[in-house]
Amino acid sequence: MTDTHIRLVEVGPRDGLQNEARHLPTASKIELIERLAAAGHCSVEATSFVSPRWVPQMADAAEVYAGLNRQPGVAYPVLVPNLQGYERARAVGVEEIAVFGAASEAFSQRNINASIAESLARFAPVIERARADQVRVRGYVSTVLGCPYQGDVPLSDVVRVARTLYQMGCYEISLGDTIGVGTAGKARAMLQAVAAEVPMAALAVHFHDTYGQALANTLACIEEGVRAVDASVAGLGGCPYAAGASGNVASEDVVYLLHGLGLETGIDLSALVETGRWISALLQRNNGSKVGLAFKHSA
Repeated sequence: MTDTHIRLVEVGPRDGLQNEARHLPTASKIELIERLAAAGHCSVEATSFVSPRWVPQMADAAEVYAGLNRQPGVAYPVLVPNLQGYERARAVGVEEIAVFGAASEAFSQRNINASIAESLARFAPVIERARADQVRVRGYVSTVLGCPYQGDVPLSDVVRVARTLYQMGCYEISLGDTIGVGTAGKARAMLQAVAAEVPMAALAVHFHDTYGQALANTLACIEEGVRAVDASVAGLGGCPYAAGASGNVASEDVVYLLHGLGLETGIDLSALVETGRWISALLQRNNGSKVGLAFKHSA
């Protein structure tokens, strides 16, 4: 590994909170985002401009974003599903968005009631508008290592969706193991296949820890050369469309791993751990970070 800096994309305030049962007040969401930025994150996914009918936790997206004390050098991307969501996001000054597609046809149909082709067609005008407005666009590809409805997902489908999003104008493609079934070998092979079509510098990984493999998968991909990793403070979240799927890999655990390898993140682990403990208490949930628990017990 030649590049020693790993960019963490903190997805807790969006991907994490949207799947938490307990509602969090707007002021607490803002505080969470600001705490994460203060801990050293350079990218904090702030919220999602989706229909409140589908994701009630994100009903206050505009209020959350407008209320942020945004820091220089920190990106605050938001998820948008369509042009309507994009326009709502731009109305409050959003400068980076994300679009979300699936590699599994069955998952796409069950999740958004549209085929993969239809979902990509929906993104085209959004990405076109964003590029005209000089708004950066990140692309997510879910179910890259397995689907709760169809099982295995062909690598060729993962590559095709990732390549299409990149060619459409996404500066980075995040490859997500939505239900956490992947292993290090499969994660490595998946990344290699995608990197043959999309530059490694434009790839990120996003692992869930359902089977306890997220850190191993992350390490395997870092060894292959990926330099951007999604993670969620305190392991917030899960997949509402995959029964039993636990949350995203905990940011604290990823940072501990990376620092132990001599890699740089720019993140203050102690501040991150404290933030994880704080948000877990607010949500009245168990802290999903092993590092967070260890720090607590050794304090």
